[in-house]
Amino acid sequence: MVSLSQIVLASGSTYRRALLERLGVPFEWAAPDVDESEIPGESTSETALRLAILKARTVARRFPNAVVIGSDQVASCDDARIGKPGNHANAVKQLEFMSGKTALFETALAVLVAATDEVRSRVVPCRVSFRALTRTTIETYLAREQPYDCAGSAKAEGLGIALIARIETDDPTALIGLPLIALTELLSAVGIPVIG
Repeated sequence: MVSLSQIVLASGSTYRRALLERLGVPFEWAAPDVDESEIPGESTSETALRLAILKARTVARRFPNAVVIGSDQVASCDDARIGKPGNHANAVKQLEFMSGKTALFETALAVLVAATDEVRSRVVPCRVSFRALTRTTIETYLAREQPYDCAGSAKAEGLGIALIARIETDDPTALIGLPLIALTELLSAVGIPVIG
């Protein structure tokens, strides 16, 4: 059995930390410093999984006795990858592009036992169908939410839910960036049951 005090979240994301806090297990967090560039020919799920494992392994170097959780999300729409907008103008372009369409958010999860380099992983897809969005709707949403650090500018845990017509996924927390259903299964598999 692994000590619960040895869980480390390999992320600087406040969203992922808030999700992990829901499980009520003690954990530390450390932001990984990794190159998140895609590799030519790599699928979106392959990119997400590679980066989730890379983040976990990078942080594991600092916590050699920990169980490290890495996660990454890659979004796409009409075969175009959609990252974090970073600013208002890019967010407007993203939301106009996705208006009336369905985007795919693929969230990869890796649970790494640092001492043995054992990795358990999973990719959880989430299909998000957007309503037809007017420029006024987009501008009002962005003024209130400012989701410039969210992939696709769609902060579903906030006001962004009003932009969405439908979400299809096995794990609703995947869209926010850390699939908790999959995480509880993977933690249990490495000897950390979330509920006794």
